[in-house]
Amino acid sequence: MGAKRILAVDDEPDILDILRYNLKREGYDVVTVSSGEDCLKKAEQLQPDLILLDLMLPGIDGLSACKKLKADKKTSHIPVIMLTAKGDESDIVTGLELGADDYITKPFSSKVVSARVKAALRRTEDSKDNESSEVIIQGAVELNTITRSVRLSGTELKLTFSEFEVLRLLSSHPGWVYTRSQIVNKIKGDDYPVTERAIDVQIVGLRKKLGESSSLIETIRGVGYRFSNT
Repeated sequence: MGAKRILAVDDEPDILDILRYNLKREGYDVVTVSSGEDCLKKAEQLQPDLILLDLMLPGIDGLSACKKLKADKKTSHIPVIMLTAKGDESDIVTGLELGADDYITKPFSSKVVSARVKAALRRTEDSKDNESSEVIIQGAVELNTITRSVRLSGTELKLTFSEFEVLRLLSSHPGWVYTRSQIVNKIKGDDYPVTERAIDVQIVGLRKKLGESSSLIETIRGVGYRFSNT
């Protein structure tokens, strides 16, 4: 199997040079472009394993490029990590809701980029396995998607429909950050209407039932939630 291919998109040459140097040193095949238009063309042409996408780009900006990538069947499967200098929570939330898988704020260290890339690639492989798996095991939590049962260290937990759906979503993609809006869109509660505010209630309930394993569900301030991949 050949090296994983990374498409890095940024309009700052120095940043592209740093990304290219460090990712190649990690064994990746790296292609760089400096505009949203070129990102879309290269993504369709090369089918990279992952895209590092800066939000502040000339012409088609990063958010628009992400939206187009995720709307196109040819590129929708490619994980996208946003690079943003803003640190603006609204930009991060918007990017995630458009389909981005993770984000890194500038300035960043090469070690952080490497770790996030490895984690995103691993999550993509894990999610493929979980999509066809009846049982999801994360830490002491064992979730059976067929029987809709959850066990914690062997003891069965009593979850509501919505609690189960939230836990299934988060645990099947450990490390992925989900906004409240994304969670609402991906689950449909029949125990009571699911809203963004209700998601916080579901999380509180889940954490209480998970007990010592409650830390598996992490809060990303101003953004949403994720299931720990550690």
